[in-house]
Amino acid sequence: MSLTRNAGATAARTADSRWLELLARAGFIGYGIVHLLFAWLALQIAFGNSADAGDQSGALRTLAAQPLGKFLVIATAVGLVAMAIWQALEAAVGHRAERGGERTWERVASAGRTLVYLYFAWTAYKVFSDAKSNSADQQEALTGQAMHSSGGRWLVGLAGLVLAAIGVGLVVYGLVKRFEKHLKTAEMSPRTRRLSRRLGIAGYVAKGVAYGVAGVLVIVAAVTYDPEKARGLDAALRTLREQSYGSLLLTLVALGIAAFGVFCFLQSRYRKV
Repeated sequence: MSLTRNAGATAARTADSRWLELLARAGFIGYGIVHLLFAWLALQIAFGNSADAGDQSGALRTLAAQPLGKFLVIATAVGLVAMAIWQALEAAVGHRAERGGERTWERVASAGRTLVYLYFAWTAYKVFSDAKSNSADQQEALTGQAMHSSGGRWLVGLAGLVLAAIGVGLVVYGLVKRFEKHLKTAEMSPRTRRLSRRLGIAGYVAKGVAYGVAGVLVIVAAVTYDPEKARGLDAALRTLREQSYGSLLLTLVALGIAAFGVFCFLQSRYRKV
């Protein structure tokens, strides 16, 4: 029992580290830059001008191609790792202001964010080590391999359902403005608070739509035995473009993703870390 308490105390001290806080806040800036570049790629897809993947790996490759780009990519990766450590600690010992089921839900959400930030950090590292790394191609190849294994199509379909559920959850999260409980709103001016609310709603809804469409496409890939549809966000954005008024729809999604990028900059200052 004392061993558990000691482990909890050590985790709590780590969570209170000033360096970890600074790195996590810097991570939000890198995360915001990635989303702004992601939004730019989505706009390129909307008007048929993009040859790169419309996802975070494409955004990171775009960043890597700039002067000092590889330094910025690895700096983003370090910030994302710090964000993952912070959220892992939140999942282990955090959210103490909450009680009962609410605290359990927040800790589960933090565990999910840990995986997301680690995935993006790994993607950034892969881009740093090989600028041709393409997560859309990797997802397609992985889906194809899974479909050839026993029960693989069911697993792919289940992954699609989870991804679609995440999309719906992001939309709801944004619309009910749940993100505000994690911000230091008392330190904001009325104008900044209105801005953060609008950016958060637009950003989470846009990301939710993109992830939801991606999840549906993964399900379709499993049903039709077509791994080419399981290319993640890149396929989702290109599918949106192919719909009636697709360029307009995709432009709105791109603007929402850009709003999320700016929202990340605000979180670097006002997020409760």
